[in-house]
Amino acid sequence: MHPADAPPTEGLLGYPAPPVEPTTVVPLALPVPETKGLLAPEPEPEPVPGPAVRAATGPAETERPARRRSVAEDTLTPEEWRAAGYTPPTGIPVPDLTAGAPGEAPWPDRMRTLLRTPMSERPAFERTAREMHPSASVTRNVPRILDLTLRIGELLLASGEAAEDVEAAMLGIAHAYRLDRCEPQVTFTLIGISYQPSLVEPPVTADRVVRRRTSDYTRLDAVYALVADITAENVTVNDAYRRLALIRRNRHPYPAWFLALTTGLLAGAATFLVGGRVDDKAWLVFASAFVAAVLGDRLASALARRRLPEFYQFVAAAMPAAASGIILSLNDWGLRGSVVITGGLFALLPGRALVAAVQDGLTGFYITAAARLLEVIYLVAGIVIGVMVILYLGVGFEANLRPDESLVGVNYPPVQMVAAMLLTLAFATLLQTDRRTLALVTVNSGIGWASYGALVYNAGVNPIAATGVAAGLVGLFGQLMARYRNGSALPYVTAAIGPLMPGSALYLGMLAFAQGHSSAGLVSVFRAAAIAMALAVGVNLGGEIARLFLKLPVGAERPSLYPVVPRRAAKRTRGF
Repeated sequence: MHPADAPPTEGLLGYPAPPVEPTTVVPLALPVPETKGLLAPEPEPEPVPGPAVRAATGPAETERPARRRSVAEDTLTPEEWRAAGYTPPTGIPVPDLTAGAPGEAPWPDRMRTLLRTPMSERPAFERTAREMHPSASVTRNVPRILDLTLRIGELLLASGEAAEDVEAAMLGIAHAYRLDRCEPQVTFTLIGISYQPSLVEPPVTADRVVRRRTSDYTRLDAVYALVADITAENVTVNDAYRRLALIRRNRHPYPAWFLALTTGLLAGAATFLVGGRVDDKAWLVFASAFVAAVLGDRLASALARRRLPEFYQFVAAAMPAAASGIILSLNDWGLRGSVVITGGLFALLPGRALVAAVQDGLTGFYITAAARLLEVIYLVAGIVIGVMVILYLGVGFEANLRPDESLVGVNYPPVQMVAAMLLTLAFATLLQTDRRTLALVTVNSGIGWASYGALVYNAGVNPIAATGVAAGLVGLFGQLMARYRNGSALPYVTAAIGPLMPGSALYLGMLAFAQGHSSAGLVSVFRAAAIAMALAVGVNLGGEIARLFLKLPVGAERPSLYPVVPRRAAKRTRGF
């Protein structure tokens, strides 16, 4: 059969196909012997010619009797077909079609593009020949597919993934199992999904409550790999359930005692980062911060076993470091007690929740962003209360606290570079990052800290602006590393911004309040908030810049065949 006689399939944008004369045709796609990625078009009802098409074809063309036509007699040029959003009448070459969705971009990009498109305008992707075969037309277990989708979305959200990426994963899973008309919805503690079988059938909805949140980036990478295999249509529903059960049962890669020692190492490395010196006193300060951080971690774990809320755990974890700093300051030996307190703050500041909160707000998920930001405020308030109680006692005992000790700046670049990378390594370990990822995370941190130091102390840039630029570079390289490893960007970004966290500014604000200087305290607190916002916005902007220079997810490489679906802005942010 001549290619011109094949009936046009529905366009990728979901519009009705243009009219053609009724002809006797045979199916375009014959059974293909187990070649992955070959698709067959679905049969479409004969459309009613619209006014625009009648004008283009002319009345004689639409009313003449049925007969065979050649490509030369077609009155629409390929450019007009593409402008109308239709598949050309000559069809799409079978080797160019892929299963599930066109293009070779990772699933987060493909599904994020669909997610930012209204359901009525989403591309109607054609299915594989194997799936269209009559022997493969089995009844879909819709509740089971929706349950699998919700369980995977729960793991992603509990690991700190952004709400948009969670929805993209849920949409990709549902689409891979032939549930195309789905709408996922994610909030801070509740995720849901709705499937509309047709316009005359009631929708099927399911939801799930997220009650526990864990920081296990090794598990997050495993979930990403599972979603990638599902969206590539390589995993059945039963196999996906088995792999998901294995992921949930896997133990953390690092034992509890090792994580406790890593917490001490993080606080000790922070003392070299903010103190910037290597001498006898510096090693004593390091040992004090190490012991205080381990003590605080064990105290918080004991409260967690007693089922106390996380707010009280942060209050208790902040007290040992503050007490150790006060003890070192009760003499005239110059042991830099303020550096110990600042190092303890670096081990407690919730950078992961802050980045996720700002990212959700920038992508239009305002309810989830507000809830996550409120969580950050509560956790920081717990840290402030724990430190302030000890500071008030220390000021009453006339402790010699000198805030300038924690503002040494980048005066010892080699020492502080090593300290920043060591801090990141410890932070990544606390987040249960996979061992193969630790080296890349550490290198990314070094890039961010070197950029910050060069901008502030060589170019004279404002520290807040320099923090945003450095965080943007961290987000950019983190996104590229994630593409290289086909995983989430969180493991490469969250720990890498640890050295840039506003520990010193927050400590200065608390000390000013304890000493009765309310105005100076407010200035330092607002400065800390501005640095934290610059961090989160910079990380998000760096990731978006990385996506700008990557290939488009839908048909960008073959513009002559596919109409390109643009990457739309975040939902509810268009202004009308």
